[in-house]
Amino acid sequence: MKNFINEDKIFDLLEKTKKPSNHRVKTIIEKSLKLKGLSPSEAAVLLNCEDDVVLNNIYTAASQIKDLIYGNRLVLFAPLYLSNRCVNNCLYCGFRQGAFNTKKRLLKVKDVQNEPRALVSQGHKRLLLVSAEDPAVDIDYLEEAIKTVYDTKEGNGDIRRVNINVAPMGVKDFKRLKDTGIGTYQLFQETYHRDSYNQLHTSGPKSDYLKRLYACDLAQSAGIDDVGIGALFGLYNYKFEVLALLYHTMHLEEVFGVGPHTISVPRLEPAQGSNIASNPPCPVSDTDLKKIIAVLRLAVPYTGIILSTRENADLRDELFYLGVSQISAGSRTMPGSYSSDKEAQGQFTVSDKRSLSEVIEELAVSGFIP
Repeated sequence: MKNFINEDKIFDLLEKTKKPSNHRVKTIIEKSLKLKGLSPSEAAVLLNCEDDVVLNNIYTAASQIKDLIYGNRLVLFAPLYLSNRCVNNCLYCGFRQGAFNTKKRLLKVKDVQNEPRALVSQGHKRLLLVSAEDPAVDIDYLEEAIKTVYDTKEGNGDIRRVNINVAPMGVKDFKRLKDTGIGTYQLFQETYHRDSYNQLHTSGPKSDYLKRLYACDLAQSAGIDDVGIGALFGLYNYKFEVLALLYHTMHLEEVFGVGPHTISVPRLEPAQGSNIASNPPCPVSDTDLKKIIAVLRLAVPYTGIILSTRENADLRDELFYLGVSQISAGSRTMPGSYSSDKEAQGQFTVSDKRSLSEVIEELAVSGFIP
């Protein structure tokens, strides 16, 4: 497998586009409003903008593009964690093998139904099933768990769409996964910078950079044409990661004729048992995150952008206008935590602790349709 993320090319683009002229930036922004997307070199120009006035112009364009394509609609979902037992040692993660201060749990299939029942009672219709890389979470387990979620009723409510974020698998198992009726298969590279990736993933199957990079290729080959990608911002330079996400998008479009359905933009947050999570190697400011979302919206206008509850309520409310199209709400990141109503320490720190109903109410007051 060849690494289609050309690091030298990305660094060269970022170097050549330093201190762009106002005319160049204006031209790129005007092009973006035609909803045809931007090249990595054009995105690099915008990423290198630092002037507040120029950034506001980028934000305004992102807001216009979001309105043109998505209107005032926002999709809401909740993550449902199946297992926090993990064979990997990712130094930034609260579930890593070496983090012994987190209680390990795998939901038995018979217990899975308690979670969607609790979530449906809150009003949720969409879930993202999440699991650490646990040998017990194989395709047989996933088939049963997904069927259980779809079959679970609570009053007149049920879950209508199940997306999934689990470890890579082979084409045969991906085909079985597709047959369960999932929506999106989601997998994050975490960081596309290979040296940083190797340093942060010290052991376990996830330490194989290329295997993870090609997971969405295998999913597409198995017929899952609805995939989601992302980077964990804070592990490496955010400008590099954004351009790498665009090259990953281009790769999928070139090979399969369709790019990712979504791009997620989680920012590294404190996690129990991880010093790196509390001290990001490449900190990303609130302004940086606004720029990341705005530039992605200009560059890939029809790709959904997902924002999690890692960010606080005030910042999330601001980011909704800049290009975000999907958000999690009322999230808990430990297996079994919805039905038990216990807010145990999960994979990362949840900053937006509003309930689903509180988020919906504030969205409606702001003019959004959740």
